[in-house]
Amino acid sequence: MSDILRALLCVSEKAANIARACRQQEALFQLLIEEKKEGEKNKKFAVDFKTLADVLVQEVIKQHMETRFPGLGKNISGEESNEFTNDLGEKITLRLCSREEETGELLSKVLNGNKLASEALAKVVHQDVSFTDPTLDSIEINISQDILGIWVDPIDSTYQYIKGSADVKPNCGIFPCGLQCVTILIGVYDLQTGVPLIGVINQPFVSQDLNTLRWKGQSFWGLSYMGTNIHSLQLSNPKRNSTETPSQRTENTNSEVECSHCFSAVISTSEKENIKAALSCVCGDRVFRAAGAGYKSLCVVQGLVDIYIFSEDTTFKWDTCAAHAILRSMGGGMVDLKECLGRNPEMGLDLPQLVYHVENRDATGVDRWCNKGGLIAYRSRKQLETFLSLLIENLVPAEINT
Repeated sequence: MSDILRALLCVSEKAANIARACRQQEALFQLLIEEKKEGEKNKKFAVDFKTLADVLVQEVIKQHMETRFPGLGKNISGEESNEFTNDLGEKITLRLCSREEETGELLSKVLNGNKLASEALAKVVHQDVSFTDPTLDSIEINISQDILGIWVDPIDSTYQYIKGSADVKPNCGIFPCGLQCVTILIGVYDLQTGVPLIGVINQPFVSQDLNTLRWKGQSFWGLSYMGTNIHSLQLSNPKRNSTETPSQRTENTNSEVECSHCFSAVISTSEKENIKAALSCVCGDRVFRAAGAGYKSLCVVQGLVDIYIFSEDTTFKWDTCAAHAILRSMGGGMVDLKECLGRNPEMGLDLPQLVYHVENRDATGVDRWCNKGGLIAYRSRKQLETFLSLLIENLVPAEINT
């Protein structure tokens, strides 16, 4: 299983290179932005786009994993269709060929004959990327790949990727928008139970060299399986408990004091007013807005906030599986918000964790895989229970089951 994680980290970096190349080479980026068809469109947005980078990233991940682990490719699903229509009306199915020249020829058809751009992109696609981590070499976990499914969001927060803002300032370390909110998400789950097992989040645009204007990124990963829980943050921060959030540190130093403003949360700019009002009571001024479901989840993973909460049904399995796996490896998780608000904590019911193997009934298109009840991402179960009790106290009763 560590071999699969290592392969995912390698291919996520290759995917990040593609994303950076498409943004940094203007000829590539301007050539193809195609509006999604009805049924593929996220209803949260009036206009939703897929880019060539989206599709390429998804196809690179599929081919890389199928090559390394034959048979696994059939269990990889993602957000994007790999079909394009060029200016001549030709319908083209994008795939990666065995040779760079062949991929370039296929890309040239998608890019309306732009040979220079297609060759440049084919070179990035076929470029080898290596990843080494001694910690992964020491992990020995045996699991049949036949039970593994993979969700891919090739470029989460596509709008921010297209917009390309590079000069946004963070608020307490959290970017409200901009290229920093763009993530590549790869989540591995158990096909039988739907439980997330491995997560990789690659953030391609973290810091920019002001001289070359080139971007550097970073990756986060986690593995949770059969009692083994390990993640990248505990390795990079050995001197402190990386699963301890700012609120937990507050609670630990003054456990006798009850404070309704000891939580911090990140939310979508489109969050419902009743949720925002309740959060103001629970978190005070420590409610942050940010773009991208993957990035907001990453804020919880990094410990920048305690909670990511979203009450609508416009996130999907490919948005959450990667972060959910990482959070599980930290002792946290991701739960269905609506079910949490409707449960009776005195009955001691298990928290309704999101699962990734079952479609929503009576749904069509992408809605088959939406997180229908909304979500809460967290790093501490005890903290989540306290947060939920405070949230429910501050929600109007009639609003709890809406």
